[in-house]
Amino acid sequence: MLFETSEIAQFSEKQIKSKLTEGKNEFNLQPDLVFKNTYILDFLNLPQWYSENELENALIKSIEQFILELGNGFAFVERQKRISIDCADYHLDLLFYHRKLKRLVAIDLKIGKFKAAFKGQMELYLKWLEKHEMQEGEEKAIGLLLCSEGNTEHIELLMLNEPDIKVAQFLTELPDKKWFAEKLQKAVQLAKSNEK
Repeated sequence: MLFETSEIAQFSEKQIKSKLTEGKNEFNLQPDLVFKNTYILDFLNLPQWYSENELENALIKSIEQFILELGNGFAFVERQKRISIDCADYHLDLLFYHRKLKRLVAIDLKIGKFKAAFKGQMELYLKWLEKHEMQEGEEKAIGLLLCSEGNTEHIELLMLNEPDIKVAQFLTELPDKKWFAEKLQKAVQLAKSNEK
């Protein structure tokens, strides 16, 4: 799990060791060591074409496997969380709680590539959760936008210095070995450039 989260979180080995040391000394796990860039959801057995609603239904039916893919410490709270603002209703796809981070985790499912509007929508959800749902002793909620396609440059430009919103791609089929090899190669190159 450490390799997966650290490789995908794009930290160098030196940075990972530093963050882990900080976390152990302060019992304060950092979100960057929890969230990944890609989640493999091959257990959903979805058809080639599916809607966000079908994706959500499949995740709920396979909630145990989904939590295992998310990682250690996640607890399911609610589906289609109703958020009422100025007489308008919004619905957050999935709401989780991360026990070690002591934060609510808002997950919004998106078919297609990341779009700028997704960030604004998630910011709205997080502000509402902070105002209406945050309990004493909890940290601010964190958002995870799960998109079926990646578009790295948009994400890098829009999410620069955004610690409370994460964007990740999900795959509904297990990729071939070449995909994993390319991911590993990119991670090694990125880690080497971050060490400099």
